[in-house]
Amino acid sequence: MIAKTFFGFEEILAKELRDLGAQDVEQGIRMVSFKGDKGFMYKANLSLRTALKILKPIYTFRANNENALYKGIAGINWSKYLNANQTFVIDATVHSDHFNHSEFVSQKCKDAIVDQFRDKFGTRPDIEKYTPDLRIVLRITEQKCELLLNSSGAPIFKRGYRQKTGDAPLNEVLAA
Repeated sequence: MIAKTFFGFEEILAKELRDLGAQDVEQGIRMVSFKGDKGFMYKANLSLRTALKILKPIYTFRANNENALYKGIAGINWSKYLNANQTFVIDATVHSDHFNHSEFVSQKCKDAIVDQFRDKFGTRPDIEKYTPDLRIVLRITEQKCELLLNSSGAPIFKRGYRQKTGDAPLNEVLAA
């Protein structure tokens, strides 16, 4: 899994993960990768103070054009993660000479998913940008496409305990 954080907080987050019992903890830039089971994923979402979100990788493939991207996304059985009555959103990050617009990549990914549902079930899930049932993260670096599920939903620091804020509230990750 991958725990995302702010730049400079990687070492602190890695220590937090080790203290919780994560395996194979490795620091990156604005992230820390680790291993654990589904129960640990829940524990990480509840307990980490310096993480923004926890991502679970589900699929990696290569694509250098929109057709290859569509086929790669369509090659996943999305009914394992979503049903036609649910909503989803795709957050795309693109660093590639082959793809230069994250919104276009998100739309292509959405098309592949809803087409699969329409073909199999005659109906499709809807897009919901703010409170979706499933948050899909697509990261493209050159030709490498990684699909991850956001297990946290909204950022972890938005745990709902703050009812009111002042003019300049301090982000909980920074405060921790």
